[in-house]
This record gives sequence, C-alpha cells and structure tokens, in this order.
Amino acid sequence: MPTPVPPPANYSADHFFNRELSLLQFQRRVLAMAENPATPLIERVRYLCIVSSNLDEFFEIRVAGLKEQQHQGLTRAGIDGIAIDELLERIGKEVHSLVSRQYALWNDTLIPALAREGVVFVRRNHWTDAQREWLERYFVDQIEPLLTPIALDPAHPFPRILNKSLNFAIELEGKDAFGRTSGRAILQAPRALPRVLRLPKGLSEHPYAFVFLSSIIHANVHRLFPGMTVKGCYQFRVTRNSDLFLDEEEIKDLRDALSGELRQRHFGDAVRLEVADNCSEQMARFLLEQFGLTEQALYRVPGIVNLVRLMAICDEVDRPDLKFPPFTPRVPKALARPQDTFATLRRQDLLLHHPYESFEPVINFLRIAADDPNVVAIKMTVYRTGMDSILMEQLIRAAQLGKEVTVVMELMARFDEEANIRWARRLHEAGAHVVYGVFGFKTHAKLLLVIRREGGQLRRYCHIGTGNYHPKTARLYTDFGLLTANPEIGSDVDAIFRSITGMGDAPQLRHLWQSPFTLHANLLAHIRAEADAAQAGRRGRIIAKMNALLEPHLIEALYAASQAGVEIDLIVRGPCALKPGIAGLSENIRVRSIVGRFLEHHRVFYFYADGARKVYLSSADWMDRNCFRRVEVACPVLDPALKRRVIKEGLRIYLLDNAQAWELGPDGRYRLKHARTMRRAAQELLLRELAKSN
Repeated sequence: MPTPVPPPANYSADHFFNRELSLLQFQRRVLAMAENPATPLIERVRYLCIVSSNLDEFFEIRVAGLKEQQHQGLTRAGIDGIAIDELLERIGKEVHSLVSRQYALWNDTLIPALAREGVVFVRRNHWTDAQREWLERYFVDQIEPLLTPIALDPAHPFPRILNKSLNFAIELEGKDAFGRTSGRAILQAPRALPRVLRLPKGLSEHPYAFVFLSSIIHANVHRLFPGMTVKGCYQFRVTRNSDLFLDEEEIKDLRDALSGELRQRHFGDAVRLEVADNCSEQMARFLLEQFGLTEQALYRVPGIVNLVRLMAICDEVDRPDLKFPPFTPRVPKALARPQDTFATLRRQDLLLHHPYESFEPVINFLRIAADDPNVVAIKMTVYRTGMDSILMEQLIRAAQLGKEVTVVMELMARFDEEANIRWARRLHEAGAHVVYGVFGFKTHAKLLLVIRREGGQLRRYCHIGTGNYHPKTARLYTDFGLLTANPEIGSDVDAIFRSITGMGDAPQLRHLWQSPFTLHANLLAHIRAEADAAQAGRRGRIIAKMNALLEPHLIEALYAASQAGVEIDLIVRGPCALKPGIAGLSENIRVRSIVGRFLEHHRVFYFYADGARKVYLSSADWMDRNCFRRVEVACPVLDPALKRRVIKEGLRIYLLDNAQAWELGPDGRYRLKHARTMRRAAQELLLRELAKSN
C-alpha cells in the first residue's frame, strides 16, 4: 500500500486553513442561496434543507472522526495545527450560529412568504374544530397503533435511539394502574410515518395546508398515558457516528462484512443532540447524560428538530412559478441517432457537459452495447448509481445475453453502501464478474469500457467521466463525460481494469494518470513545470477546478509557483486549505467558489505548458485520500475542438462569473462578487447556450 506523503515542512501550520471550518464556510454559502430573495421561494426551502442534510453528514463523519481521535489521545487533527479541543469548540460556535440563521430564516421569512402563496403550516393552537377532529381521527387510526411509549424505570431502561430519528421525551406526573410513578417516558416516532401531513381539501382555505407529525403527536400524547398528567413533551433527535470500520485481516467476504456493519450504523456513538427550545433544563440534562454528551453538543431549535423533512414540501407543492424554470438537456447532434454511436466514435471524440447536455447518450451507449452481437465485453466502475438504475439493469441484461460483463462495485461509497450491495448481488446472480475494488482503496474513477469485434479485430470504446453513473444526479450536478475510441486511451482504461481485478505491478499508462500511482506525481510535475517556465521568463498559467483542495504538497507546489510568477486561478466549490493573496507566499493565487442552481462537481485541470495548453478531466479532488487512498484517473482532452470547449465551458466562464462567485480572502472569509456592469452567472449562461429552455 503506498504510504501517504507526510505534510510539508517548508511552511508553518498557519499557512493552511482548517478543513472542517472551511467546510462550514461552504454551508454558509449554500444558506446564502436560501437567504437570497432572488432565489425562487420553493428553491429557498430546498437550499435550507440541503444545509441541514450537509450538517447531518458533517456531524456523522467529520465531528465523529474528531471525537474518535480525541478518544484515542491525539491532540491535533490536521496540517493547520489547531488542537482538537479548540477545533471542536470553534465548530460548536460556528454551527450554533449557522443553525440560528437557519431557523430565523425559516420562522421569520420563509413561513410568512409561503403563507402569502397559499402554502401554510397549521400549528396546533390554530387548528379549527374540523381540523382538530380530523387529525384526532387520523391519530387514532393511523398513528397510535404504531406507537410504543416506554416509561423509564428499572424494568424499562432507556431505549436504543436510531440515528437522526424523531423522538419525544415526556415528563409525567401521577401513578399508573400498576402503581408505578416513573416521571419520564420516551416515545419514538416510527420511520413509516410521514413527518409532514397535507390536510385534505375542504379542511383549509389554503390550497396547500400542512401539519407536522410532531404537532399531531404533541396534541394527542396524553392518550398514551391514561390517568396520568403529561407535564411536558419535547421533540429530540440524536446524531451518531455513521462511519464504517472494517478490519482487512478479519474479513473473508467484504460484501457480507459490510452488510453486518451497516446494521450497526444507526447506533454509533452520539455526537449531537437536538431538542425543541421549550425542552426543560432537567430533561435536556437527562438526555445529554443518556447519550454521553456535554453541553457543547446540545442544540436547542425553535421548530421541528429536522429541517430536512421540509424537502417533501418542495415536491408536494405544484407551483412551477415558485421553482427554477424547467429545462430540457440537449442531445448533441452527433448522437441524435443512438444506433450510430460506434460509427460516430470511430470518426471523432465526443464531449458531454451535464446537466446542460443530456445523460441519455451514456445510457444509450450501454444499451446499444448490451444489444450489439459484436460487443463481446463490457467493463464498468460503479461508485454511486442509486436504488433504481437503468444503467445497472442494462449491465444485468448484457450479462444475461452472454457478454463478458465486469463491474468494479465500490461497496464503501458512503451512504450508498446498501444500494451498491443490492446491485452487486443482482449482477452476480446474472452472471457478471463483480469485484469490490482493492481493499483499502476506494474505486472512485468513472470508467466504462466496451470491447467490440470489428473485422476480425477488437476495438475499445470508452466513456470517462468526472461524475457518477447516476442519471438523477446528472440532472443536478455539473460534470463532463468524454466518449472516445482512441486506441491508446482505450488500452489505458483496459489496463486499469486489469490492475483492479487482478494483481501485478502498477500499469504503464500512455495518457491517463492514475492514483495512487501517478496522479499526484504528475500534478506536482506540471505545477513545477509552470513555475520553471515563469522563472525563465516565459508564461506560466494554471487553472484548476475541483470540489476540495486540501493536499499539502500540492498546496506547497502552488505557493512555489505563485512566488515564481505563475498566474493561478482555482475554482474550489467546498473546503480549501490554501490561503490566497498573501504577499510573499500566494499573491498570484485567486480562489473562488461557485454556488448556484446546480452542484458544481466537475474536476478540470489546465496547464499552459508553453502554449500546448494541457487539459485534463478527472474524478479526483486535490485531497490526500484522492491522491493516495483511492483509485482515480485524470484523462487528457486530446481533440483540439473539445479542449477549447472544456476551457471555455469548464473554466473561463466560471472565472467571468460576477453573480454567483464567492472569492476567498487571506482571512479565510468568502465574499460574494457583485456585478458592476453586466451580470454574468456561469450556470445561467451555460443553460442558455447548451440546454433547451422550457
């Protein structure tokens, strides 16, 4: 196993931003989309939910990881040198501030704005008699039979609480039929119950009237404890460590081991407790004690404890005027006739830019390959694809038709493990060769290889992408996909598959860079080559777009290139450890983040290279894990016309954005660019140029 390169010694820790704090800065940029009045109203609610979902994962993985390091006796977590204790304290302050902004936006701005549009959330103290009667009947018929209240006493210990589930802590007074006087009870809301219920027509004057499940339970909780007095009923929710740990030496079958580990994910160590803001101090302290948490982990919220549940409203409300305008992804003319795909690729490489251009040609590529009697083999990597995937169905069909189908299924794709295990089983049953990558190295590369017999010879056709083979996210994420029949690139892709499924030395590749072997070294070499050119008086230029920039050696190389005079622009959507604009260190480096309608996801690397203008599409961010603990690829764009497209659509248009671009300052804060002349938003321009507006 390649050993990760140690942090650089050339620069002190204060030359790096902290990863976790930088990631929280990204959540603020997403929340700004919800706060922006120019964002359509329903989309503002959606962005509010996205922030909550992101914070859930932040606690489940990042905060949980820090607490685990703390438990192991480590004092510092990263290259920035911040002590773990101090970092957790700063995280707590930052998240408390962020959550306060979320609920203030929801309660003070979005709820009134939705009400003006006929979308209301009826609180229980505002129910009409008819609404109360209907909701009581609904509780008795649909909710109460599923509830199991647990009074806490020596015979009823505190129950196991599922990760992120809705629960109620109840304070009681009086004796029950057995003479028990327990003052507390816990009620867990079954996962089968909807968290938001729409009232039937006729029960409200508003076209969309909703009631929260928590309100219905609050109003009827006394029914669960006859003869006793309910003194208080408080929502709460606990977030747990959701990372998975598998010991290579103890595992015989990764799929079976992971299936067992997934069952325990819901009960990891607690890392955060959310309670309603009306929760009594006594009950809050009791819950913290039960979960082994300190006051720092307590979040009191003025509303429902899980804003993610509001996402259902976004789909339920049929108001196109309150959402982003619809669009139809364009199909390139060269792929208008799917049956001609192989002939077209023999003539030229093709580039797809999602979501502006359709993902359908990728599906057609695989569908045609499955049906074509001349196709003898299909190989594909799968990282995320979803529970329902037409691509996986096509692979299954190809295997059933007798083709050699090989699938490298990454079972450890975080929070997609269950879906991937399911597809792995189905593919295996269909006769496909299913492997789970290389233990200890997540297979994150996006590769699809079709081998076809033509004129007595075998020809390779490839799709290499920056994003997952997931038709749904292809409508939401920006990504590039390259379709090519270039024999040398096809040979490289085939070699990578053989290195994953078999054993042997690292493959010798002509064009592709592969981690954990050559990607990091080649990136360093190209950055240094630009620095050498600048020092020699020639032009040095680097533009790179990615989701995260954290790897210290690459940051060190960028600092050196900046000092040599290389002009560097970095488009980094999420966390960035590099500090731009510092005199004597990084004055020639600019960092920006684009946050808009779509999730910026493609990775594009540009090096001037004395006018050769080398451009690479990649699955890899500039992080330690991508360079040393994952199987990743970076593929050059060789066709001059396609290279010009990638430079224009993937880089230049983002550098001109003055509407949705946030610029990172040397103080670690992001500031939104404001248009002084003509407004230019990269995503909106690409929609107009590439997609069909509806």
